[in-house]
Amino acid sequence: MKKVFTNLIVAVSGSEASISAAKYAILMAKEYQCRLTAVYVIDTATLKQLTMTRIFVPQESAEYEKSLEENGERYLAFARELGQSKGLKVEAELRRGAVYSEILSCAEERKADGIILGGWERGRSSTEIISASHREILYHANCSVIVVKEPMIDQFFKSAK
Repeated sequence: MKKVFTNLIVAVSGSEASISAAKYAILMAKEYQCRLTAVYVIDTATLKQLTMTRIFVPQESAEYEKSLEENGERYLAFARELGQSKGLKVEAELRRGAVYSEILSCAEERKADGIILGGWERGRSSTEIISASHREILYHANCSVIVVKEPMIDQFFKSAK
């Protein structure tokens, strides 16, 4: 009999919600004994748009992209460390492009049977509750999508072996 989950993807952005999603994904991957890949996407689609509309000049765009790459590497390293603290190897992938399309492409390439996304941060307006990227992922994914809103995730993560 095939297991429900064998290969999970978690989107990591550095936000508090995405860190909660990473912790949730690590606990889930341990429970289901499956692979987990943390994915950070450098949103070059938005950078291109900002440059085309002259909000950024090309040099600013390149500097900002480098900064995003450094942040991405740091967040992915943190996700790997979190996994290691629970005895789980977390694979990491840094991608460039539109966030939703890169998350969906990674899920397809890795034959993921689950995508895990962070819920929303407190204090955001009701129109921002689900980002456009999250909406696209929810709508177009060919696998289950879990939006993490577990308020006790830090306690569960700390107490897990």
